[in-house]
This record gives sequence, structure tokens and C-alpha cells, in this order.
Amino acid sequence: MPSRICNTAGNVRWRHARYGVMFGSLQEPAVSVPRYIEMQAARPTLDVVKAEMAAIETAFDSARDAAARLDAIRRWDALRGRIGTWASLVGLRFNQDTRNEQYRKDRDYRDELTPRLTNLHNAFKRKLLASPHRAELEAAFGRQAFALWDQDARSHAPEIERETVEISRLGAEYTEMLAAAKFEFRGESLTMSGLGKYTSDPDRDTRHEAQRMKWQWFADHRARLDEIFDRLTRLRHDSARKLGLKDFVELGYLRMHRVDYTRADVENLRKQVRDEVVPLCAELVKRQAKTLGIPKVMFWDDGIHEREGNPRPRGDHDWMVARATEMFDDMGHGLGEFFRLMTDRGLMDLKSREGKAGGGFCTSFPDWGVPFIFANFNGTKGDVEVFTHEMGHAFQSYSSRRQPLHDYHWPTHESAEIHSMSLEFFTWPWMDRFFNEDAQRFRRVHLTGSLLFIPYGTAVDHFQHLVYETPDATPAQRHEMWRQMERTYLPWRDYGDLPHVTQGGFWQQQRHIYLSPFYYIDYVLAQVCALQFWVRSDQDRASAMRDYVRLCGRGGEAPFGELARGAGLRSPFEQGCLSAVVAKARDWLAGQG
Repeated sequence: MPSRICNTAGNVRWRHARYGVMFGSLQEPAVSVPRYIEMQAARPTLDVVKAEMAAIETAFDSARDAAARLDAIRRWDALRGRIGTWASLVGLRFNQDTRNEQYRKDRDYRDELTPRLTNLHNAFKRKLLASPHRAELEAAFGRQAFALWDQDARSHAPEIERETVEISRLGAEYTEMLAAAKFEFRGESLTMSGLGKYTSDPDRDTRHEAQRMKWQWFADHRARLDEIFDRLTRLRHDSARKLGLKDFVELGYLRMHRVDYTRADVENLRKQVRDEVVPLCAELVKRQAKTLGIPKVMFWDDGIHEREGNPRPRGDHDWMVARATEMFDDMGHGLGEFFRLMTDRGLMDLKSREGKAGGGFCTSFPDWGVPFIFANFNGTKGDVEVFTHEMGHAFQSYSSRRQPLHDYHWPTHESAEIHSMSLEFFTWPWMDRFFNEDAQRFRRVHLTGSLLFIPYGTAVDHFQHLVYETPDATPAQRHEMWRQMERTYLPWRDYGDLPHVTQGGFWQQQRHIYLSPFYYIDYVLAQVCALQFWVRSDQDRASAMRDYVRLCGRGGEAPFGELARGAGLRSPFEQGCLSAVVAKARDWLAGQG
């Protein structure tokens, strides 16, 4: 799993309310932004929120004109923003220190309260959906909000409150398990994130040894990992059935707000990946073996594409932040001012440490109109990839904070990943600052990894369909499902003598599968869009950047297909789109020798 892909659990990315006016090239924030360590948010209680919601509903029902109705909706949106700020702070602080007992208690309280608050908000959404003034409201806020609210109303109900709380509890247990993992390796005590620098070490024996140690941990904890996921699967299926749906696949699509594409579209995309991308990736892996001078690429060689090992950034955390400041200043379009705000206000946590959850993500705080970047630097090229990836999310979040509704602050997930994956490519001209003479090697490895990700991301999505279409499968059958996915989408993968993964257990390290079901084909869709931006930036960078910045500012005001077209991109579902970007990437890599 490439480290650049953000880990976005249900308790991490919250879609928030609109903020003040934009600043500079973006405009000055409407409120003073405190440093992160000074941020506090009042803990909501069910009774207080109920009372405020009742007052808002009364105001809406008794409104005599459009202005009064719109004002009631804005009051509701502001309430969601306050709750969202609190929820984001609670989730972030728990991820920063999973061992802190108070943070754990705060998270548990939030997870127990959230489904009840969701039910209150959905009741108001149903009122808006059924309102005789709906046309008037759509004219003010746009149709997309109503499409999202319709899916929200159908995907949550008081009847599944118990299941929702239990799902959150099990997800937290999984997060804590992985965060608590420790490894004594070559005289160092390492977290799972820290071990990553050795799994990508230039020395092949070191990589093999580090992977054996990592996967032995999963083998030792397989029973509990299987139990957690088995319970999650059954709870999710039960939730779907209580809501009158066939299975959790239907419910998962509703919760992912897939407004403008269907399971059939995704199945068609899978076929294109199998037919067009898997053969190319098989060629790339063969070329990789030749470059590395080995008879066959084994799993512990997967992420290494050159004999000298992958390029690594030439400095530590502080050095990298300084280089990033220079880079974003040069890029313009408000990125420099925004990044300085992030650093000045301490809105990034990038260093790996014991007790900190793994992965990377971006969250935001509506009360102050700013995002926060969470990552785990370990001295590899992945630090630059995950950092630019999450910076793409952060810049989009900040750029769209003037959108008129909470629902538009973040786009739906596949649209949101366009901003992050595209920024990885838009920053290519500045990679010399991080990698010096190895910058071109980085670009080559980055593009190769982006292509190799497409089959993997498709395998994860297909696996989840199989899991939730057969909710009574045993843990052993689920592991066999994953092995089937590897044979289909990753036929070159060979685990050799590694424990656990040889039995189909690789998927258990993928946090999205446990925490955010069906959040994965989104990365594939966004990768295809990002590759289009990469092609366009090579042809006319100024035009591509203008479209990218405009896309960031639109936030979630439209569904995926409309946002893509508005940015001059073809939908990945469109026949021939995948073929075109793959051909361009193939030609570029061939030109690199």
C-alpha cells in the first residue's frame, strides 16, 4: 500500500460548514486563527443540540418568506460547523496519541453521540427534501445538496444506532492495535510507520527481514483482526437490512454519496483495468526485475525500482518544511500564503512517534476555517508523496470554505482525491529541492507507482464487493477472496516465505477496509484524473493550474462527473479515457530508458 494514500477513517475527515471570505489571492480569513495547541471547542450534549434543532425547525416552519427560510437553514449549517469542529479536534487528538486515556474517553463519547446527532440532522434534511419550497431552496443552494441529503436520509435511522456505535468502537480498537505495534529491529524500537524505512531499504536482505517482522505481527494478531472484521461485516449487513436494503453494498454506495455513477459503472471500469492496466503493470514489473538485476520481483522488492534504492529526501522534517515553503511560494495561486498560515498556526503533525496512529489524513476546523495535516514521516520518498497529497486536500478545503453549505466544503471522496493526487504531479518541477540530482529518478518512480496503484486500488474495491455480497463468509473464505483478487489484479505478486500474506492476509493492513468501507475505488478514479492533469501540465502548465485552482474552489458543489468536466478532465468511466492516460504514461517511461 503506497504511503502517499491518505488514511481517511469515518472519525477523521468531517465535512464542515462554510467559513468567511477568502484571502489574498485567497483573501483574509474572517476570523482570527489561533494556534492549534490553543484550539478548544465546547462539547455538545444531546439535549442542547435537540433544543437548538427544535428552534431551527420552528423558525423554518413559521417562516413567512424565502429570506427567513434561508436564514433558518444557515443557522442549522452553523450548528453543524460547531459540532464538526469539536468532532475533528476529538478525532485528531486521539490519533495523535492513542494511549491518552482522556482522548480515548472523548472519542468514545463522540462515537456514542454521533449517530444520535446524525438522526436529528437527517430529520431536518427530510423536512427540506419534502418542503413545498424545495425549488426555491434548490435555487439558493443548488441541487447537489438535495441529492446528498436524500442519500443521507436513506442511509441512517434511529433503528441502527446500536450497530453504528459498535462499529465505531471496533474501528477504534483496530486503530489502537496498529498504533501500539512495536518492533525491535537492528537495535531500534520502531512503530509500524517507523519500520517502513526498512521495508524500502536499498539492501534486499534488510527489506526481507523487515517485512518478515511486520507480517509476523499480523500473523500473531490474526485471530483478533479476523474477529473484529467479522463483527464489522455482520453489523454493517444488519444495518443495511434494517434500512430495507438488500446488502451493505447498497448502503455503502449511499454513504459514499455516489450520486452520478453506479455499481455497473464501477464493474465496467474494473474490466478496463484488467484489460489495459494490468498487462502494462506486468511489463513494468518485468522491467523492474531487470533493472534490479534479480530473476523475479518478490513482494519485498515491490516498492524498489532501482538498484541504488528509491531516492530519499535530503533532509529532516524541519528541512523539508523549509523546502516546501520555498516550493509553494514559487507555485503561486495562493499556495505560498496558505502554507505559511499552516506552519505559523501549527496545523501540521508530520513526525512519527510511539502511540501515534499510522497513515496520513487531512481534517478541518470550521470554526476557524482551516485544515490540519496529519502524517508519519519516516525518511523515505513517501514523506514527500504523502505530504504533497495531504496538502492538496488541505488547499482544497481552504479554497472552498466560502461555499454556502457545510455539504460543499468537502466534495464526495472520489472528487476530493483529485486535488490531492494532482498536486503530487503539479509539484514535480520542484522535486529537485527535495531530492537534488535524484529528482528525475523520483519522478520516474512516482509515475511507476501511480500506475501500479491502479490495479491494487481496484482489487481493494472488488474485494469489498465480494465481502459484503457474502456477509456470512468465514474469515478463511475472506482471505481466499483476497487471494483471488491478487491473482486477478496483481498476478506478479510473490510473497515467498513471508508469514500471513501468503495465506491471503495482506488486506488486513489496509485501514480503509476496516474503517471506511467502499472508500477506495475513489483513489483509482482520482488517479486517472490526476494523470490527465499531469499530461496537461506538460503541455500548458498555466492553463492546467488555473483549472486545478478553480476545481479546488468549487469544493463539493457538484457531483464527480460534473466537477471533472468543469476542470477540463474526462470521466474515467468514459470509454477510452483510461487507455489515453495509460498510453501517455507508457510513452513517458519508455523515454526515460
